[in-house]
Amino acid sequence: MPSKPLSIGPHTVTPPVVLAPMAGITNAPFRTLCREFSGGKGLFVSEMITTRALVERNEKTMQLIHFDATEKPRSIQLYGVDPATVGKAVRMIAEEDLADHIDLNFGCPVPKVTRKGGGSALPYKRHLLRAILKEAVAGAGALPVTMKMRKGIDDDHITFLDAGRIAVEEGVTAIALHGRTAAQHYGGTADWDAIARLKEHVPEIPVLGNGDIWSAADALRMMDETGCDGVVVGRGCLGRPWLFGDLVAAFEGTGAPAAPTLREVSGVMLRHATLLGEWIGDEARGVIDFRKHVAWYLKGFAVGSEMRKRLAVTSSLAELEDGLGELDLDQPWPVGADGPRGRTSGNNRVVLPDGWLKDPYDCAGVSEDAELDTSGG
Repeated sequence: MPSKPLSIGPHTVTPPVVLAPMAGITNAPFRTLCREFSGGKGLFVSEMITTRALVERNEKTMQLIHFDATEKPRSIQLYGVDPATVGKAVRMIAEEDLADHIDLNFGCPVPKVTRKGGGSALPYKRHLLRAILKEAVAGAGALPVTMKMRKGIDDDHITFLDAGRIAVEEGVTAIALHGRTAAQHYGGTADWDAIARLKEHVPEIPVLGNGDIWSAADALRMMDETGCDGVVVGRGCLGRPWLFGDLVAAFEGTGAPAAPTLREVSGVMLRHATLLGEWIGDEARGVIDFRKHVAWYLKGFAVGSEMRKRLAVTSSLAELEDGLGELDLDQPWPVGADGPRGRTSGNNRVVLPDGWLKDPYDCAGVSEDAELDTSGG
C-alpha cells in the first residue's frame, strides 16, 4: 500500500504514522528509540502536558517539554479545561518557540482527569470545547493545532461527530479518533467504523485513526477499511519501539524487517534504560523508571517468573545487564507476541463532575481548579 503524505499544517508526515502521547511513556528517551527505528520518519508526540503547570513553569513540566535537537517537528500534547489557561499555554509555546505543533487532549479516560471535566469528558460540553479550541487556535499563530478524542463518554453520550464539526469550524488542523468511549477505557474492540464515519463527516481536514493497531498490517488495514488519513499508535509499541520501523517498511512497501531475537530485544532494553538515566540525570532513577517496561519487552519469551521479578526490581545498568545476560538470548521472536499489550480493562464507570450530563451546553461548574497542577498523567 503506497503511503500518502499527511499534512499537519506546514508539516508533512510521511508515512502517516504518529506516536500517541502516553503518560510516563512517551518521554524524550522513548521518542528517541522510536525515531531511530523509523529512520526519523513519522510524528512523535510528547506525553500529556498540563496547561496550568506549563504556564506556572512547573519544574517537572519544563523537563517534559524538552526536545532533542533531532526532533522535528516538535510536538506537544496539552491538557486543559479552562479556555483562558489553555490560551496562555499555547501563546507561551508559540512566543517562546517551545514546539512546532500542538495537540489537545480530549481523550484521556482516567478518573483524575474526567472527574474534573477534562479529557474524554470535556467534548460533551459543546460550548466549552468550542471556547477552548477558539483560544488555542488564536494563540497558536502559525503553529498547527490538532486534537485527539474518543467516541464519547459512553454509548448513551456519543460526542465525536459534534466535536469533529466544532473542530473544523474553529480551525483545528487534524483530528485523531480513538474508537472507544471513555467507559471502555482500553477494553473490548476499537470501533473502526466510527473512524470511517468521522472521516465522512469532516472531509475538510485529515482524520487519524487510533485503537487496536498491534502490527504494521493492522495500520494498513485500518486505513483501507476506514479511509482515514493516518494512524496513531499507542499501546502497540509498548516494549516494541521497533514497530515504527515495521510501519515505515509497510507503508513504503520495502518488506518487513526481521523480527528481533531476545538478544536484540535485550540490547534495546539496555539502551532504553541508559537513555532514561541520561535524561533524568541519575542512572539509578533511570533504571527504576524503566522497570515498568520490562514485562512489555519480554512478553511471550521463555523467561521464568523469578527472573522476570528480578529484572523488574533492578536499580543499576550493571544489574539489569547481568540479569539479561543469564537469559537464553538466542530465542526467536515469540509467536503471538504481536497482540494486545498494556491495559485492557473496560466497562468502567466514568467519574464525572456532579451534574455533568444534565446539559451538554451549560458549562457552569467548570472552575479554575479543574486544571491539574502537574503533568504526565
